[in-house]
Amino acid sequence: MAEPGCIAVLNAGSSSIKFALYESGRDEALLFRGQIEGIGVAPHLKALDGAGTVVAEENWDKGSLDHHAATAAIIALGRKLLAGRPVLGFGHRVVHGGTAYAAPTRIDAGVLANLAELVPLAPLHQPHNLAPIVAIAQVVPHIPQVACFDTAFHRSQPALAQEFGLPRKLTAEGVRRYGFHGLSYDYILTRLRDTMPALARDRLIVAHLGNGASLCAVRDGRSVASTMGFTAVDGLMMGTRTGALDPGVLLYLMQRYGMDAGALEDLLYRRSGLLGVSGLSSDMRALRQSRAPEAAEAIALFVYRIVREIGSLAAALGGVDGIVFSAGIGEHDARTRAEVGAGCQWLGLELDDARNRSGETRISTDRSTLSAWIIPTDEERMIARYTRQVIAD
Repeated sequence: MAEPGCIAVLNAGSSSIKFALYESGRDEALLFRGQIEGIGVAPHLKALDGAGTVVAEENWDKGSLDHHAATAAIIALGRKLLAGRPVLGFGHRVVHGGTAYAAPTRIDAGVLANLAELVPLAPLHQPHNLAPIVAIAQVVPHIPQVACFDTAFHRSQPALAQEFGLPRKLTAEGVRRYGFHGLSYDYILTRLRDTMPALARDRLIVAHLGNGASLCAVRDGRSVASTMGFTAVDGLMMGTRTGALDPGVLLYLMQRYGMDAGALEDLLYRRSGLLGVSGLSSDMRALRQSRAPEAAEAIALFVYRIVREIGSLAAALGGVDGIVFSAGIGEHDARTRAEVGAGCQWLGLELDDARNRSGETRISTDRSTLSAWIIPTDEERMIARYTRQVIAD
């Protein structure tokens, strides 16, 4: 009997490609996962099996690998690791689906062309998301590919929640609030529906706190409002991104310093946030270990913005029943969770210190009127699940 097939997942960023291989069955058992990081600088590949054992490592010279070549290297490694087991489909994280794509979609030439037209809406993400799709189509064109969109989860938001106070012509052209991290939120809600269905129907605020950070207000499992808007630089302060910023600041920088679009993009996306405020690092772990007052100030501002935006989303929901922490900081930094919890006492949140420090699933006290939880996210598994469903149709 032939071995069962598998689903390959690629999650491409500006300088890295994460990849994972899953069994094609309903449990999506993880076979291998890894990434190539440092693309364009000092590329390094590392792959692990489902048990976490390193099964491959490789380095390349500076500048010797672009996204197309990195994808080819991943395909070659996958063939070696799978030893003849067939790949039934490739699933991709695509940051922007615009207004046309509200669900995972099988990719053909027309879909790829439509997604390429959205590059101006996500110039730092969309081109890198699409590069592996093109590379795979050239190497193994017979294997179906599926695009899974970070914006799709938020298409359920009310129309008013998606609009800016701009002339209608610009709104019609697509200048609106899209929201991102949708695959992460979708996975978390899927987990809740499977394990705590009553909680999944409640009014929740989900905090995806990592190098990229956002909050999402969810009612009955559907996105109601989010902190990210037209781009992934809006909302919360992040590792290197400003978060919400008065547009007048940009006008000032253009007029006072002559900054053009490229300089503003570099400032907003790469030199601000925790890195910019601290002057030290974008890594929360490094800032927690530092005794510099600038590090403490950066952390305090990060937490302040989270607490303030929780208040905004609570208003959009008409009240809150629970808050869920996820992603790198949300899942692993007990101090950030404690500080956010202290700022949300007015909502009736009371964290249990022992539960929080030990990283239990529920971290609020039994008497807290607002429950708090840690739910690890897994965007790649969500992509694998959607890919399996789409290619089965």
